[in-house]
Amino acid sequence: MGREQKGGREGKKEAAKSPKEKKAAKAAKKAANKNILVSG
Repeated sequence: MGREQKGGREGKKEAAKSPKEKKAAKAAKKAANKNILVSG
């Protein structure tokens, strides 16, 4: 009674956002936070 193996392998999931999109979103969020701190 060994381990069972799955017959078909699932492919790698596609990323929701590309690395460039992630970096742009992070930069935008950081800039927004900075503006809030400066004006507040």
